[in-house]
Amino acid sequence: MSESASVSSGIAERYATAVFEIAKEGNDLSKLEANLDDLSAALKDSADLRDLLTNPVYTRDQQGAAITAIANKMGVIPAVANVLALMASKRRLFVVPHMVTRLREMIAAEKGEVTADVVSATALTDAQQKSLADTLKAKIGQDVKINATVDETLIGGLVVKVGSKMIDTSVRSKLNSLQNAMKEVG
Repeated sequence: MSESASVSSGIAERYATAVFEIAKEGNDLSKLEANLDDLSAALKDSADLRDLLTNPVYTRDQQGAAITAIANKMGVIPAVANVLALMASKRRLFVVPHMVTRLREMIAAEKGEVTADVVSATALTDAQQKSLADTLKAKIGQDVKINATVDETLIGGLVVKVGSKMIDTSVRSKLNSLQNAMKEVG
């Protein structure tokens, strides 16, 4: 891990721990999880928001006013709104994506869940996601939350990552294996 990524992770860890503890104490973990979903969607969809978090051209006051307005509009719990305002005043908004990721991990651990990152060639239906989650739960012994993404270059099949384990059943992977076997023969 690079030094800057390590610093970002450390900063995000401290903010995430504070928010998590406050939300847990106030029995707001389900609201926090919904806030994280909204915040993740906003980060994914809004280039302006991503720019606000990372662009040093904005002053502390501009970042603080903007992030407070966004937090109010989204209706986030006070712990999240307060930490975002604090992060803006300390010029640390750049770690918000890391903090969101860490908070998700903490909530999942609290609920006894693990997250499976699933990449498929086409979008999975709700029934397919439920079936996959049930299958993984039977293998792992814990509830599984599916984090699904689409990568059309897989051609078909799935790549499933749970913790340090990865299962790659994609057509692309099989074609690459076949190509390597053919090179070894010829």
